Amino acid sequence: MANHALCSILVIGLCFPSLGFAQALQRVVLSYSSRSIASIDLYVAQERGFFREEGLEAQLVQVRATAAIAATLSGEVHALGSIGSAIRAIPSGAPIKVLAVSLRRPVFWLVARPELKTFADLKGKVVGTTTLGGSQHTAGIRMLRKAGLNPDKDVTVVLGGDVPTQLQALVSGSIQVGILSPPTVIVARDKYKMNVLAGAMEEFSSLQNGLGVLEKVLKEQRELVKRMLRARAKGNRYFHQNERGTSEVLAKYLNVDLPTALETYRLSRAAFTTDGIPTDDEIAEYLKADAEILGLAAPLPASRVFDFSLQREINQELRAK
Repeated sequence: MANHALCSILVIGLCFPSLGFAQALQRVVLSYSSRSIASIDLYVAQERGFFREEGLEAQLVQVRATAAIAATLSGEVHALGSIGSAIRAIPSGAPIKVLAVSLRRPVFWLVARPELKTFADLKGKVVGTTTLGGSQHTAGIRMLRKAGLNPDKDVTVVLGGDVPTQLQALVSGSIQVGILSPPTVIVARDKYKMNVLAGAMEEFSSLQNGLGVLEKVLKEQRELVKRMLRARAKGNRYFHQNERGTSEVLAKYLNVDLPTALETYRLSRAAFTTDGIPTDDEIAEYLKADAEILGLAAPLPASRVFDFSLQREINQELRAK
C-alpha cells in the first residue's frame, strides 16, 4: 500500500511539476548602487518572480559601486547591476565583462537648494555624489561643464550617499547641489521646492546599469550567468510593456506614492534599452568620453568591455515565446 502511494506521488510529480517536489533555488547576490529607477529591471525581476522562474534565490544588495567591484572580485557578489564604475575599473585590470546594458542615457538632473537659482549661484558650493568617478558623478561634471563651470575649481564634490540620502543632505544644507535621479528629483522639486537646473538624459549617452560579471565566472558558470541574465531581461521586457505594473513595483521599492512612480516611469522610459544592447554609436561615444575622463591615450576597445553573446541568445529565446 505504501509503495502504491509513493508511486502515485511520483507520477503526480512527473505529470504536474508544480505539484511535485519543490526544486531547491540557487542563491545569487546581485549588487546595485543607488535607490532609483536605474535598477528597475532587477526590482521587477525580483518582485514578479522572474529570478525564481530561473531557479534562483536572488539577493539584491545595495552597496556603493567601488565596494561592489571589490566584493565581485572576492566572489561575494555574483553580478554587478551598476556597470559604469565597473567599466572604469577595467583599464586598471579588473577582469569584468559587461553582458547587458539597461540604461543607455543618464537619468540624472542637477538639483540645487531653493535659494540657488542659476549656475552662477553654484560657485563655491558643495555637490554630493554616490561614487567618485561613477556614472552619477560623470553626468554631473558634464552638466556643470556645459553650463560654463569648472567642476575642479568652482565646486567641491563630496561623497553624499545614495540619491535619497543626497536629498536629505540638500534639505539639511550639508550639501547645496545634488545629482538626482527619479523619483527623488520629483520629490525634491515638488515637496522641497528645490530648483532643477539641468538634465542629462537628452545630452549624451551613458551606459549606466545592466549586468556585469567576472570573466572567470562567465567562462566557468555560463549557465548560471545566463539564468541571471534571462531573469534581468524578463524584468526589462516587463518594464517596457507594463506601465502600471512597473509603477507599482517602483512605488513599493522606492517608497513613493503611485502618481510619483508613474511620472518617474514616463520621464525615464526612453532612457532604457529594449533588448539589453546599446548601439555601436552609443558604445563608441561612451568609451570615448570615459577615456577623456580617465586620461587614457585612447578609448578601450569595445570587445575588452562588452560581451553581448548571451544577451543575443536570450533575446532570440524570448522573441520565440
